[in-house]
Amino acid sequence: MKRLLAILLITTPLFAADARTRWVEKTLRSMTLDEKIGQMIMPGYEIGSFRNVDSDEFAKVRRNIVEFHVGGVHVYGGDPTPVALAINEMQKLAKVPLLISDNFEGGVGYVLFGGTRLPLAMAIGATGDVNLAYAAAKLTAEEGRAIGVNVNFYPVADVQNNPANPIINIRAFGEDPAMVSRFVSAYIRGAQENGQIATAKHFPGHGDVASDSHLEMPVLNVTAQRLESIELPPFRAAVDQHVAAFMSAHIWLPQLEPEKGLPSTLSKNVITGILRDELGYDGVVFTDAMTMRGVSASFKNDDATVRAVEAGADVILIPPSVEDSFRAIKSALESGRLTESRIDASVRRILRTKARFDLANPKNRFVDVNRLMATLGTREHRDFAQRIEDQAITLVRDDAHALPLRASADLRVVQINLLDTRTGWREGPPGRLVAAELPKRFPRAVTVQVDDQSTPTELDLIRKLAQTGDALVVNGFIRVAAYKGSIDLTPAEGTLLRDLAAMKKPFVFTIFGSPYVLTHIPELPSYIVTYDTSPLAEMAMVRAITGEIEFKGKLPISLPGLYPIGHGLK
Repeated sequence: MKRLLAILLITTPLFAADARTRWVEKTLRSMTLDEKIGQMIMPGYEIGSFRNVDSDEFAKVRRNIVEFHVGGVHVYGGDPTPVALAINEMQKLAKVPLLISDNFEGGVGYVLFGGTRLPLAMAIGATGDVNLAYAAAKLTAEEGRAIGVNVNFYPVADVQNNPANPIINIRAFGEDPAMVSRFVSAYIRGAQENGQIATAKHFPGHGDVASDSHLEMPVLNVTAQRLESIELPPFRAAVDQHVAAFMSAHIWLPQLEPEKGLPSTLSKNVITGILRDELGYDGVVFTDAMTMRGVSASFKNDDATVRAVEAGADVILIPPSVEDSFRAIKSALESGRLTESRIDASVRRILRTKARFDLANPKNRFVDVNRLMATLGTREHRDFAQRIEDQAITLVRDDAHALPLRASADLRVVQINLLDTRTGWREGPPGRLVAAELPKRFPRAVTVQVDDQSTPTELDLIRKLAQTGDALVVNGFIRVAAYKGSIDLTPAEGTLLRDLAAMKKPFVFTIFGSPYVLTHIPELPSYIVTYDTSPLAEMAMVRAITGEIEFKGKLPISLPGLYPIGHGLK
């Protein structure tokens, strides 16, 4: 019954649709030109810890809302309570209800500590169960809306078919366009039937590139036919599911956009020609963050802002300067480069989305902070998150039949956590949970860490320590993150891993994060994939290698030259 009511809320009966249409048109008619321009700009606000409304940080937010009439705010991480308090204050300031967005790719707990941390998309894809995608979206919508976040910049609809991709990778559901389409559709339904705007990103497809658009502009040099067969199917599925928003990619498609170096975000051929005209999409289009170097390295903010609007975007997301973007649009209107009817088209889409999700209703616009402790991070939600990861963990290879490592008071296990970088871990340094859990099964176990800052002397000591063990458990943590730029271990770490694998004793290797290490070190006799770097994945690994749970996951991507999509041992 609850789901039925949610569906009715979003699918909008005729009388409600008429009322919301009237609200959209009445609101649009009442707006000044400046207010219309402001609706198309969405700055970011890093809330973090508690701040008073008189703080310098909030004063900037107040100016953006009151003077520049922004239509939404993207909030960054921190604690859920000050975030919810700040969102309520921002909504009070706004004449028109605000879109409040966040990147809940791994659930609310991926960004806000205390919320439920869910596995990333590739882990969900490895379960093969689209119902889990729906349920993950539903859970995220419930927790996100409790904080006041009405827009989730998710799901990633990219097809992950390039093993060298340093930024999409495990954030995507998989490599097969049809499979990705099914999971994208399920996630969109789960979000929007439960009151949260879903966003299909990164259009027209960010999966087959080998660079990070946060650092530079990637190039996707494919034909229209190839785009139609690989990249576009999940986005078409999103349109079929009436997804409320799209997000553009800062990538250049030279065979579709003749202007050299013009990213899709600024390309009318891509945003209007393909998304609007070919796919028939008439919902809100967000740019990706305009501070990213995929745009900002080659285009000044004012020029990029106007080009994005000309291309067909509705919302300029996180511009380097709200004021500059505002004045750029206004100047383009005054010069005739942009028309007010073009601005009205975007504002109407934005207002229509706000009406569709009933954001003018105070019950949906404001949140009860007192409910947070009873809503976020419940035991039921945490157990569900662990269930996904337990079903996702995949045994790719066990050539020496080292598994399972049964719990033993006598077996001396040497556990080595191999980190690609010592710093930059959003959720704190990984490997803490396995360091605590393995000794519960093997009291004689010892755990050490190796990373990019380990010295040759330290690596030699690790080799000597490994010789003293009866069995080796090696955990590779390879972070997929913005501005990181690579998904590789250092050469010294790769050599160490080969040396450990060659020792004549039981050897178990698990990769946390990017699943492609085996393609670089194919001689590894053991290979387990978790598709994430979270404590959920660490717990699943300990339980799986000791035989407490079964390996059930299947590869949602191929390991080129080694294993196809769908491979997975029991």
